[in-house]
Parts: sequence; structure tokens; C-alpha cells
Amino acid sequence: MTFLALDVGNTRLKWALYDSHRSSANLLAQGAVFLEHIDRLAEEDWKDLPAPQDMLGCIVASDALRRRVGEQLEMWDLSPRWVVPRAEEAGLTNGYDHPTRLGADRWVAMIGAVARMKTQTQGQAPRPMVVVMVGTAVTVEAIDAQGHFLGGFILPGHGIMLRALESGTAGLRVPTGEVCEFPTNTSDALTSGGTFAIAGAIERMVQHLRQRTHDEPLCYMTGGAGWKMAPSMSVKFELVDSLIFDGLRQIADQRLAAT
Repeated sequence: MTFLALDVGNTRLKWALYDSHRSSANLLAQGAVFLEHIDRLAEEDWKDLPAPQDMLGCIVASDALRRRVGEQLEMWDLSPRWVVPRAEEAGLTNGYDHPTRLGADRWVAMIGAVARMKTQTQGQAPRPMVVVMVGTAVTVEAIDAQGHFLGGFILPGHGIMLRALESGTAGLRVPTGEVCEFPTNTSDALTSGGTFAIAGAIERMVQHLRQRTHDEPLCYMTGGAGWKMAPSMSVKFELVDSLIFDGLRQIADQRLAAT
């Protein structure tokens, strides 16, 4: 059963088509478009794809954007199904004060991470995890070895940090610089400051979780800007581009098994 996974963020829509919803499914095609180009999907990016028989997505954007995505899915007579975080699903327990208010992308990425951890530790003791998404915003989540989401940070991504500084600081209009330990120009100072602020939040969460669980956490990173952070990280981590798509397939698999 061909399966379409959608991840609609603040900047882009990412999609992946698989030959099934199983974790072992083969990837048939994938792509990404900026939100302003969503209305071209049916006639461009998706034009020659085999029709998916099912879909599941996560979306953090507006209701208007949901409708636009739904209009593109009409080419396959597919009704959109969007993930809403639950109290518990696919091996993850939701520790948010109001579980349904947790961002769907955060929930799905954590489910993908739990599944990945279980595969990597098969035959061993499960491990706690820090799950990082680096995009328009940055989220840093803590999950214990039993799959309980303990809480997480939200902070601005690189672009928001730079725009905030430009709008709030007189005369600060400089191109993006390089990341370095001791910046000696404003461009490098801005880029280095933002990068190390994000790295510091990740390192602090790893420290918190290590102290809480008395175990060394695994760290998974995903998101369109994850590669920017890789050279500046001081904690060991794994960059997993497909984490949200992995989570969507885990959810779809569990829900179909329950029907």
C-alpha cells in the first residue's frame, strides 16, 4: 500500500512517498517546496507519481494552509489526515501539561526517535534521548529510556535571531558570516553567537537528562538546518533527515494494526 508522508513546517512542505507505511518500507520519491509554491504540487512535483493509497502528515501552519494542501491531494482522491498529539502513542508517553497543545512536528519526531533508539539498542538496555529539530525554530526534547517525554526547549532558529538583531539594533545590517571561536567582525560575531546559543541549549539538555536518568543520552538531530550545527556540536549526535517521516510511518503502522 503506497503511503504519502507530509511534514508542513513554517517555511517548507516536505514530502516522501513509500511503498508501504511499514518501518521497513522502500522510499519511492521525496521532495520539498516552499509554502508559497504548494499550489503547484499537483501539476509539477506530484504529477508523475504513482497514486498513494494512504497518507498521514503533521502540520504546524494555519488552517488556510491545511486547505491548500488538501486541494492538492484531491488529484488522488485522498482526504488529508493530520497527526494530533495524544497522551500516549507508538511507544511515547506525552508529558506536556496539555498534551494536545504540543506541536505535532515535535510529537512525530520524538516517536521516530524512540523507534530508532529501540532498533539501535536491540538486545541491550534502552537509552534516554535528546531530540533536536533545527529549522525556522529550534526544539530540544528530553525523553527517558522508557519513552516518557519529560519536556523540551523552544528557541529561535538562525534566521529569526539575525532578523531580531537587525530590527532591534541600529545600523546592524551585515551579511551572514562564519562560525569561529573568537569572532573579530560583526558578521562572524552574529553567526557564531546564534550557532553557539543553539549548541549550548542542546548541551544543557543533554546535561539535564544525564543527571535525571544517570545514563548517557543518545542525541538525534533533524531539520533543514541541522547540517549547519554539525561542525559546532561538542556532544555526540546523529543527524537523521527522515526522523519525522519515520515517526509518521510508526504512527500509521500502529493505527492500522489497531483497526
